[in-house]
Amino acid sequence: MKHITFHLDFISPYAYLAFEQLPAALLGLSYSVTYRPLLFAALLKHHGQLGPAEILPKRDWTYRQVLWLAHQHGIEMQLPASHPFNPLALLRLAVACDAQGTPNRYVCETVFRHVWRGGLEAADPQRLQALAAQLVPAQDMNGGPVKALLKAHTDAAIGAGVFGVPTFAVDDKLFWGFDALPMLRAYCEGHGWFGGPAWETARRLPLGVMRPR
Repeated sequence: MKHITFHLDFISPYAYLAFEQLPAALLGLSYSVTYRPLLFAALLKHHGQLGPAEILPKRDWTYRQVLWLAHQHGIEMQLPASHPFNPLALLRLAVACDAQGTPNRYVCETVFRHVWRGGLEAADPQRLQALAAQLVPAQDMNGGPVKALLKAHTDAAIGAGVFGVPTFAVDDKLFWGFDALPMLRAYCEGHGWFGGPAWETARRLPLGVMRPR
């Protein structure tokens, strides 16, 4: 049985799609999942990247694509009233629901659907209050321990080479993105390609011309 660590941020529509699709993508396989919230913005800052919503043409394309993917896979999805938004309150709420900061699937599902269904403001204070009352977090969601757990998740992900969400970590391998689900399934099935040279060849490819920063 494979164990999957699912790195996520509720701000990401691709993380939502991957979360909803994961059971179907791995149907019939024996696996377990740990859901690990992290701050996507911290990944972007660490790697010197802009988020998809920070590049206007890419922002338009992202929203079109995720709505198409949701339609294609039969996943209910409505864009929130505004995006991007500050996801910290949602991340801390999810982390606060578990002593180790790794919420279960019900918690993650509830928070993801709070954002990506209904077309409402994800960070609206009244909605956040109602969400917290529904989930009844075990710890103070604004307390120091919860903030420390979220930072630890984010720092550990950066240390492991995570650069975006969703990322699935299995054994020593990372699979990034909603479109990586078929590749993740193949690895969990023991596909022979992963025992060949291609995985490490990609890592060893020499750099060509680098664009100045």
